[in-house]
Amino acid sequence: MYRIKTFNKIDPKGLARLDTAHYQVGEDLEGEAGILVRSANLLDYPFPDSLLAIARAGVGVNNLPLDRCSESGVAVFSTPGANANAVKELVLCAMLISSRDITGAVRWVKNQAASGVEVETVVEKGKAAFVGPELYRKALGVIGLGAIGSLVANVALDLGMDVYGYDPFLSVDAALRLDRHVHVVRDVNELYKKADYITAHIHFNEKTRHMIGPDAFAAMKPGVRIINLARGGIVDDEALLSALDAGKVTAYVTDFPTNKLVANPHVVAMPHLGASTPESEQNCAVMAAEELRDYLENGNIKNSVNLPDVYLERSGVQRLCVLHKNIPAMLANITALLSRDGVNVENLSNKSKGDYAYTLVDLGARVEPAVLEELKNLANVIRVRAIC
Repeated sequence: MYRIKTFNKIDPKGLARLDTAHYQVGEDLEGEAGILVRSANLLDYPFPDSLLAIARAGVGVNNLPLDRCSESGVAVFSTPGANANAVKELVLCAMLISSRDITGAVRWVKNQAASGVEVETVVEKGKAAFVGPELYRKALGVIGLGAIGSLVANVALDLGMDVYGYDPFLSVDAALRLDRHVHVVRDVNELYKKADYITAHIHFNEKTRHMIGPDAFAAMKPGVRIINLARGGIVDDEALLSALDAGKVTAYVTDFPTNKLVANPHVVAMPHLGASTPESEQNCAVMAAEELRDYLENGNIKNSVNLPDVYLERSGVQRLCVLHKNIPAMLANITALLSRDGVNVENLSNKSKGDYAYTLVDLGARVEPAVLEELKNLANVIRVRAIC
């Protein structure tokens, strides 16, 4: 029986993927093997020795202590693509809001009515303050062409926009999802020079912190409109506010409000609505639960943010899951120990990611407990599991 601790509310359709015959799920469990979480802050959460994996029902993992997870042998999963359509639709809304000042117009109408004015007598004159350009035939710059960015780029083409995309880590799968009419540029400054609208869809980390800062604003076209539904720290807020005050940026729509941003009349700030749809929450919960289940039951890794993806069809009598440092001779040391004990290796897969590597080994017979202990005690081995 695997114990799964939940933080936040996890959609029931996701929890239904964890068979109650094999899983005990709840908020108040201790000694958990897995965690299902959305946005709860686990940076200081004390890990029990039993914890094997954390599945984040969403994409951003800045609420999780990734370094500590890796060092403790805890796999961390996210759900890329599960909320992509929800975010894509909100990006379209954000582009229209940034162009037509729809939120300002609605607020103006309500204020007129609240002041006692007969609204129908003033709308024709008042609407002139909210004139804005159409999206048609304008240029959109998409920074990050993954699951969300590629959908945004393709739908913008359907709106008649000219689309420029930038992604230094563009994968083959992502490239295949892109419409051939998207202009993929190698230098983000080329995108800045062309775009009337810019939307960011990249992970937030130390390399992307304040990526859109003073130099980026200097390279942009005057009057550009910027949408950030990815993470607040990608944009340098102080530089942004200066660009807004100078008129270099006409409007900024973000899902990550601060008091200083909200005070600026050219900022439209939303309360992190990107994935707030029933469909998105269900998709994320289902994907997270399935990732967690496959790892616990089979040792397979898919969509991990701290460990390599490794998948191996089950064969043999027993499977060993070995998480270790990514250094030379580790695989040789593992197989040498097993062969010394006379155990036949039926199948094997080994992958690495940064400082860490993961090895799945299917064996023709069960190894003795003493061999497992010896394997666990090998230098640079972090965690060993045996699955039958």
